[in-house]
Amino acid sequence: MAEPQVSDAEQELFGGPLRYDMGWSQHEHAALDLTLLSALRSMPRLVGATLRIAWHADRRALLAVAVSEIGQGVAAAVGLLAVNAVMHALLGAGTPVERLHALLPGVLAGAGAAVVNSALAGWSTSRAGRLEPLVERIATTQYLAAAASVELEAIEDPQFRRLIDVAQYGAASASRMIGACVAALNGTISLVSTAGVLTILHPLLLPMLILIAAPRGWGAMRVAQERYVSAMSWIEHVRASRLIGNLLTERTAAQEVRIHAVGRFLLSRYERMAESAEAEQERLAASKAVTEWVAAALSGVAMAATYGAMFWLTVSGHMSLAVAGTAVIAVRSGSASLGALVMQLNTLHEESLYVRDHSRFLAEAKRRTIPGGGDPVPLRVREVVLADVTYRYPDRDFPALDGVSLTLPMGSVTAVVGENGSGKSTLMKVLSGLLLPQGGSVLWGDADVASLDRSEVFDRVSLLTQDFQRWPVTAALNIRIGRPSHEAAPGDLQPSIDYAGAGPVIEKLPDGLRSLLALMFRGASELSGGEWQKVGLARTHWRSSTSQADSVLIVDEPTSALDPEAEIAAFDRIRRLTAPHRAVVLVTHRMSGVRHADRIYVLHHGRLAEHGSHDELVAAQGRYAAMFAAQAAQYAPAGG
Repeated sequence: MAEPQVSDAEQELFGGPLRYDMGWSQHEHAALDLTLLSALRSMPRLVGATLRIAWHADRRALLAVAVSEIGQGVAAAVGLLAVNAVMHALLGAGTPVERLHALLPGVLAGAGAAVVNSALAGWSTSRAGRLEPLVERIATTQYLAAAASVELEAIEDPQFRRLIDVAQYGAASASRMIGACVAALNGTISLVSTAGVLTILHPLLLPMLILIAAPRGWGAMRVAQERYVSAMSWIEHVRASRLIGNLLTERTAAQEVRIHAVGRFLLSRYERMAESAEAEQERLAASKAVTEWVAAALSGVAMAATYGAMFWLTVSGHMSLAVAGTAVIAVRSGSASLGALVMQLNTLHEESLYVRDHSRFLAEAKRRTIPGGGDPVPLRVREVVLADVTYRYPDRDFPALDGVSLTLPMGSVTAVVGENGSGKSTLMKVLSGLLLPQGGSVLWGDADVASLDRSEVFDRVSLLTQDFQRWPVTAALNIRIGRPSHEAAPGDLQPSIDYAGAGPVIEKLPDGLRSLLALMFRGASELSGGEWQKVGLARTHWRSSTSQADSVLIVDEPTSALDPEAEIAAFDRIRRLTAPHRAVVLVTHRMSGVRHADRIYVLHHGRLAEHGSHDELVAAQGRYAAMFAAQAAQYAPAGG
């Protein structure tokens, strides 16, 4: 593949070309098929994966397709034999009336074969039409289930994110492969039937038939492979173009787009990037034209050679005129069947490349899936302890956490503070079980989290973060989704609404709890940042209140969008979430919110700098005292 030009817009916006290096997609079990033979060798395995999904989806429909296609092949062979009988009757001895009577059986047989063929084709189309959406749904479900069950570490891995991107096309390709498989099976059976008839007529005609279709097969395969390589290489570029388009239409960017004239700027860069993509499409079209011209020329030469051989066989007396006439029809029919088969095999090959990406993603996701099973989490634990925990991200030179230890007694409020990049977010991910420590341990009572059932660990953790998910669903479900498996009537949610002070927010919505909170839908409503945080606090209360086992509540920057009075009230509500069976962990930059915590831990560059109560840390005059004094000074009277 020729290296495309890099537009100046890409350099300016993204610092360079947005291309995937095809090397990343090489897999020990799925190398890119760059030759016809290697493609044909790998295709049975890839087609087999799709057919297994179809067998699981509806085996009756799959068997019906197979039977109908075989029946069509038999009907096609009967039709050709009927043509041969008609040709012999027309060119045989006897009066015209006698010859007409002689050809009647052949005509009737051919007509009957055509009717049967048509009926079987309709049956096959009907059953295949049922299979295609089933296969796409199953493949899509597999893809989404795998993506939702992998470790958080995989989701944050750029290489795995790329695999998620390319695998999304596999489900639609699997669906299209059903139709291609049906057509390929039809073409194969028809070709076998035609080849059998040609072999009976004269053995020399069969290799000639293969020579006619082989160049077209080569050309189609080459075009499909080049198109696939291009699509994979340009996938980031396409995504970036879509990103620019979204920025120009998003509500969140609308103000800067207009006031800062960002719209005209991004639109001009979008046009220049689009020109680069157009140049790539033009290159592909030119390459396709040359390839198809060469393939057509070679196929034409083979066709001329075939007719020349038939003429020589007829003139030399090795083939009768009736057989020659049947052979012409059979060659044309066989050539069309073989050409269609080649095109369907090409379609299968092209779609199988995307199905392969889907299969590779499922295999990689399975390897990185959160393991199931493990020991149950004890119902009662006096405390959760992080002992000498270390964690380093794969793409970083220094650990995000380096030997951090802290203790979370049930019934307590623990605060974790530190500047940006100090390791607070990573510490919370380790505490919640989303990341397993690479060194040290996380203990629920006496049980190490590495030996516990992770799903049970997740069930014991509640999370309220600054950027919690604003789900595009009803207000009721936005609260209930804190524990979606727990059914709830509107009245069941009221205590959580009252606790979070979200009553006025719900009351102003047009349909109350049934109001849809997603402006992309007609008739939906939207909330302010502070209102959303009240809904988030209600969600957290709902999740916490429906669990009676010892648990941990992690609250990360919960008041960033609240006014001062609402912030004070929110911190008070969060502290009241403390219970004998619950430990609250508060992560915040607002020092006024942590002074009443039972214990405060201060992180600095991934290490534990100091810990103690508010009074102890202020008296120590360390990092915490400096941070607290800096924030307090902002509210001190001028000149005070």
